[in-house]
Amino acid sequence: MEMDTVLMSRLLTALTLGFHIIFATIGVGVPLMISIAEFVGIRKKDPHYRMLARRWARGFVITVAVGVVTGTAIGLQLSLIWPNFMQVAGNVIALPLFMEVFAFFFEAIFLGIYLYTWDRFKKPIIHWLLSIPIVIGGGLSAVFITTVNAFMNTPDGFTFENGTFAAVNPIAAMLNPATASKVFHVLSSAYLTCAALLAAIAAFMILKKKASAYHKKALKLTLTVTFIFAAINLLAGDTSAKFLAEHQPEKLAAAEWHFETEEGADLILFGWLNEDKETVGEIRIPNALSFLAHGDFNSVVTGLEETPEEERPPLWIHYMFDLMVVIGMFLLGISFFYLLVSKVKKWNEHNKWLLWSIFLSGPLAFLAIEFGWIYAEEGRQPWIIRGYMTVEEAATSSPYVGLMFLLFLGLYIVLGTLCIITLRKMFHNNPAEEELEKQYPTIKKSQE
Repeated sequence: MEMDTVLMSRLLTALTLGFHIIFATIGVGVPLMISIAEFVGIRKKDPHYRMLARRWARGFVITVAVGVVTGTAIGLQLSLIWPNFMQVAGNVIALPLFMEVFAFFFEAIFLGIYLYTWDRFKKPIIHWLLSIPIVIGGGLSAVFITTVNAFMNTPDGFTFENGTFAAVNPIAAMLNPATASKVFHVLSSAYLTCAALLAAIAAFMILKKKASAYHKKALKLTLTVTFIFAAINLLAGDTSAKFLAEHQPEKLAAAEWHFETEEGADLILFGWLNEDKETVGEIRIPNALSFLAHGDFNSVVTGLEETPEEERPPLWIHYMFDLMVVIGMFLLGISFFYLLVSKVKKWNEHNKWLLWSIFLSGPLAFLAIEFGWIYAEEGRQPWIIRGYMTVEEAATSSPYVGLMFLLFLGLYIVLGTLCIITLRKMFHNNPAEEELEKQYPTIKKSQE
């Protein structure tokens, strides 16, 4: 049986990006959490927060190392698996790809300095200042790589001649119509997800009967940040929906199973399609899609019927969109509920069911990232560069893609396993409380 090289190319890229996005998200979000924790520790003169920053930074380095390997794999695969895409778009996306590498090295240099200069300055605030370039570098990496994805959705900044992009303006290509909403959504999602991940770790430690002041402070700090970015992410999602309604109406229509152009369109959650493509068992929110798309409950929303059948995205992306949104609302709700309970003296914010919900929010946040990414990529189908080149036209015809898939799958299994083992070795027999006593000998006396 002949191998479908296009399908295998897509599967290999999906595998790589699905694995890489975990470490890319951590690379963007965790530096901000480290910086916040250290700043709070300095302001409050509280060693607990400074120890949080110290331990988070130590674990962060391991994830950066894995992220470097997977990021390099993506660059390699762009040339090997999508040669026709690179031939056409290479001169457009070369600048943001180079800038992304530059931003990473900028982050890595300051991360090294930051790690090796703890307690080396008379004024701790100087050490904290070193965390700012790390936050900026991580954020800029996300910005530059997101501009490439944005370009693939709304190509701009060139003229198209004889099947290639000519007269390229790389800045205009980077600042295409999709860039602003995509960058906003990517950054807010990364910060939200990492805050939820660290909150989940703190909740798990408290559930293990280690309800020390250190872990309680970690939980409160991380959930406060989770709530702030969950609210910002809600705004980012709204911005993205309004962008799609204007620039990629077929993507929004497929996600919402909105087949006919109409005023006052309903928002459809979950359900399924019968043989006649009618929705069954769905939750309908009257006129909500019109409001989501245009900020007006009676506005006209373009239906999928307006898009030629061969250019329509797959309808199963509806579930990716719904799951992403539901998890986002859950993160907002659980963080708000914790903060509310913590303000009422009679209530216990460390009761088991609440802690288990917070623990679940960590893995769920990463699932939302994966669902959102799948929706973003599949919603652009059949295009790799919308309106100019299809995925089929861009893929390699090499018969060795299947072998490459197996090799990279093996690599990611090894990397993932090593990452988990290393992180476990770093923290399993090294409790924060003991490290606090060694680092800050006066802390035990002050607590007594």
